[in-house]
Amino acid sequence: MKVIELHKTVTASNDRDAEVLRKELKEKGVFFINLMSSAGSGKTTLLKKTISDLQHEYNIAVLEADIEADVDARAIEALGARSIQVHTDGMCHMDAGMTRQGLEEMGLENIDLAILENIGNLICPAEFATGASKNVMLLSVPEGDDKPLKYPLMFQTSDALVITKMDALPYFDFDLEKCKERVKYLNKDIQIFPVSAKTGEGMEAWEDWLKEEIKKWKED
Repeated sequence: MKVIELHKTVTASNDRDAEVLRKELKEKGVFFINLMSSAGSGKTTLLKKTISDLQHEYNIAVLEADIEADVDARAIEALGARSIQVHTDGMCHMDAGMTRQGLEEMGLENIDLAILENIGNLICPAEFATGASKNVMLLSVPEGDDKPLKYPLMFQTSDALVITKMDALPYFDFDLEKCKERVKYLNKDIQIFPVSAKTGEGMEAWEDWLKEEIKKWKED
């Protein structure tokens, strides 16, 4: 298992760096998603299910960002997808420069879909562009339906929200409709997908959206 160490990059020109990276990935034919959430929301579980369902249609690579360890990257590699673990030297987010370094180390030859599993928190990752074509965030049922009120920027900067662990809905005080209402107030254009990667509930709608976005991106 290959692990590389990433260190803080200059953030003053991050938006410009992200746009350059986005254009380069477009030229290479790589659709790139930035996946964000708090720790424990189910990012890796969602990724594993999504990869299993779509790997017959796309060559997929995953950039796993974390402060330490390589557990997530090993789980992704076990599915047959390309993956690399990057350590952020204590940083609580990935920026465009760090993302570029990770992607270059991982390699994007013959890759159609690349996914960044960003550091697990709802604050820092929302503030730094990565060069992704789309930003997707996760919110799990156990976290509560009030998170849009507490972390508005994350919801405002995301193109899609995946509400995970729907199989746990009967056991938590989570109002799905109230959550959707709060999210739409912050971002009227966001797409919302309640799912359970464990049972498969809602996965088809999430994956259909992803496939449609890739299709539109290729035609653009």
